[in-house]
Amino acid sequence: MSNQTLETWIWVLIYGGLLGFILGHFVSAYNVVLGQGLGLVGLLAVVAGAVGIVWRSRRPD
Repeated sequence: MSNQTLETWIWVLIYGGLLGFILGHFVSAYNVVLGQGLGLVGLLAVVAGAVGIVWRSRRPD
């Protein structure tokens, strides 16, 4: 995987995860289980993106 592709996936994970986390927060007012599930998946995506940033910083150009 090229560095450019990795960077694209990192930012998709971070922004998509933040969107999922916020959506889960709002959905939890109507359905707690679904909202918590969305929030957890969103949070995991953000963490995966943060790990990707560390991984990318340690790769050679």
